[in-house]
Amino acid sequence: MGLLIRNGRVLDPAQGLDAAADLLIVDGRIAAVERGIAEQGHRVLEATDRVVCPGFIDVHVHLREPGQEYKETIATGTRAAAAGGFAHVCCMPNTDPAIDDPAVVSRLQEKAAAAIGVRLHVLGALSKGNAGRELAEMGRLSDSGVALFSDDAFPIQSSRLMRHAMEYARGLHRGVALHCEDKDLAGDGVMNEGPVSTLLGLRGIPDAAEDIMVARNIELCRLTGCRLHILHVSTRASVDFVRRAKAQGLPITAEGCPHHFCLTDEACLGYNTQAKVNPPLRSRDDMNAVLEGLADGTLDCIATDHAPHAIQEKDCEFDQAMMGLTGLETCVPLTLDRLVHSGVISLADAVAKLSTHPARVLVGDGHALPAGVDPGIGTLRIGAPGDVTVLDLDRPHEVVPERLQSRSKNTPFSGWKLRGAAAATVVAGRVLMEDGELIA
Repeated sequence: MGLLIRNGRVLDPAQGLDAAADLLIVDGRIAAVERGIAEQGHRVLEATDRVVCPGFIDVHVHLREPGQEYKETIATGTRAAAAGGFAHVCCMPNTDPAIDDPAVVSRLQEKAAAAIGVRLHVLGALSKGNAGRELAEMGRLSDSGVALFSDDAFPIQSSRLMRHAMEYARGLHRGVALHCEDKDLAGDGVMNEGPVSTLLGLRGIPDAAEDIMVARNIELCRLTGCRLHILHVSTRASVDFVRRAKAQGLPITAEGCPHHFCLTDEACLGYNTQAKVNPPLRSRDDMNAVLEGLADGTLDCIATDHAPHAIQEKDCEFDQAMMGLTGLETCVPLTLDRLVHSGVISLADAVAKLSTHPARVLVGDGHALPAGVDPGIGTLRIGAPGDVTVLDLDRPHEVVPERLQSRSKNTPFSGWKLRGAAAATVVAGRVLMEDGELIA
């Protein structure tokens, strides 16, 4: 039999749907959305006073496997995703070895199939070994099922190589998801360049290190016609560049991360290594620009940039600490508390930025879809995959690192008390998480 999600507020931005209804999933797909669906032996998931949404999709996750399993694995990372309300995650290729070979892609897909059930979409490396000197075998990677190509954590500095990469990606009907950073300008900086870095006596990374590469990659998008997704936008100028490029009709999407719309570089005071991320936490003006970009649609997606690290990699001198934070289990509460309840964006916009819009990044032009990417993701239309996130808008949520499902516990949000969280995660009609408990 199927799964009946009963008495919820069904919210699907892809259809403009916001209504009280039941939702039935049969054989892993949406079978009905209407009032008064009979139980008929179906398993019932009660959703009274809750919001039933398309399954959330995180387009920017570091799962650390292969090579750094002491930080995270496919198994632990997908458990964290399910706990946080995500039905889909996209894993970045900065692993060891890099995801630059079809054999690595196949192994990750096998690991995901044996894990909790969250759908895994693999991003392929743009360059061999993430070295930025020679293109990876993009055709073979595309055939193996990679959803997008990325240079995340190892931004390609050569404009010529990036042009060729984007030309190949376009020919393969794939997009590129790019980390925009001029490494020479960033130098050996460890946090945002500004009054706080001066006060702490730490080397700074100027906004321009991001802005210059955002502008370059937009122009290469214009030149090649390749779909461009800009990762973790953090500066006012970058938001403005993206806004203008989209107004010109370029095939560009971009994401904002919770830490960039909730925190400023003042979180680094006291040499707090939990607040050391890349791109760094910026000024209040930059944070406000990210909020503005989310509000006006310049930033299409909310993504976590989930970057787990072991205790010893954070519990050390600020200069030596690794950059990154865990985000899969804090993203939804932060989004609901700091964006929706604060009136920055509507609930429908938040759901779109966590489901409908990330789905479009993966589906792209709809041609030659990657293996595992169903064109119906990101919606609750009849026949679409039965992937659902159920929200409790008023559930109290306290961030307690020790309770995180992620293998690593590095978060600057420890102790934060938030309003709202995911109440259930469903993939293909299977309930993976209910009321905060993993049940699969």
